[in-house]
Amino acid sequence: MVSWRDLSEVREHPIGPWLVALGAGLWGTESAWVIPLNDVFDPGVQVLWGHVVLTLCALPLVIPRLGELRRVQARTIGWLVFSGVAGSALGAILFAAALKHGNPTVVNVVLNVQPLLSTTAAFFLFGDRLAPGFGRWAALAVVAGMVLVGVHSTAGAEAAATADAGLVDAGTGYALLCALCWGMSTVAGRGVMVEMSLPLAAGLRVMVGLVTLVVIAAVRGQLAGDALWPAAAAAHPARTVWWMLALAILSGGIPLLIYFKGLELTRASTAGYFEMMQTLTAVAITWTGFGAGLLWYQVLAAIVLIGAVAMVQRAQQQTALPSRPSRPSVAPAHDPAAG
Repeated sequence: MVSWRDLSEVREHPIGPWLVALGAGLWGTESAWVIPLNDVFDPGVQVLWGHVVLTLCALPLVIPRLGELRRVQARTIGWLVFSGVAGSALGAILFAAALKHGNPTVVNVVLNVQPLLSTTAAFFLFGDRLAPGFGRWAALAVVAGMVLVGVHSTAGAEAAATADAGLVDAGTGYALLCALCWGMSTVAGRGVMVEMSLPLAAGLRVMVGLVTLVVIAAVRGQLAGDALWPAAAAAHPARTVWWMLALAILSGGIPLLIYFKGLELTRASTAGYFEMMQTLTAVAITWTGFGAGLLWYQVLAAIVLIGAVAMVQRAQQQTALPSRPSRPSVAPAHDPAAG
């Protein structure tokens, strides 16, 4: 059995935070699909379809590993359920709603509070120790992220008015709730990876999210045909299916596997800041796909952000604990799918 303190005494590896960063960066591509899909589906229905695709992909990975659950503590199951509900389902709905109802730049600014939430939770819940230099580099990462996405590249009164309006619209509220869900889900995901193999943890997270989304859709009366497949989707079915597959697999399933592998080798207090790489990708998507360029100081902020999260890793390695040889709760057989 894995003790509560094992959540802090992790098998930290130098590549772990960068796997978290890669997974988060790939997640940042989802804006390219979410924004056009928001014109077709309600945010909840859009996320529901994505989870249907992911669940179908995950079943071959999950079913052979269900026996692992007999050796998993109830606390770990609880973290898994929380991660699926808050991170996979509610967080995704809130993110889509924020992009639909708010200014995308302001949404990305608000999401930069996520690592503050995950670090605070990891400190209080898991007892993660923070290195002396952790605070200043973490603060620099947050500030750089906010500068990077917080300023419009277009000038003029109309752009300024749009930015001001975005600060008070519903999208900002959705983004704050999304940051809370994703920040706490980072901590929960770390708890899951202590005892559970990567394919099982990632697959079950998606399945818990799907069940949650079906319940939400049923309560909102969205399980009818016209809500699940509205006229806008029927008018362009091939394009809609492509967007949905790209969102679910390229910006969902593949990043999730990489991200969970990173969490296996990274403390929750460190992981939250490497998730800020999602900001870089989101800005790149906005720049190349939606014609919003960057000013010189935003480019500088991007460089500072990369450097700051690298220093976060270096600071945290100063308090790294000895590697743990194995997790007794996971079958010892080698699994190529687990990386």
